[in-house]
Amino acid sequence: MGIADDAQNKAEELKGRGKEAAGSISNDDELKAEGQGDQAVAQGKQKVTEAADKVKGAVDSIKDKVTGKD
Repeated sequence: MGIADDAQNKAEELKGRGKEAAGSISNDDELKAEGQGDQAVAQGKQKVTEAADKVKGAVDSIKDKVTGKD
């Protein structure tokens, strides 16, 4: 997890925003909904990435304490 995942999630979210905007402009409710769905998926992936990073940080901290690298 890291910067690459953050960038990819942000790119997917922006793509979803673009679809939503295009759907709004063209009165295409299906495209608008698809864009909203893409944004929700990207935001969900970002939350998972953030949670995984926190878990990794906690595990590393515990490992450092156990091995005396604190």
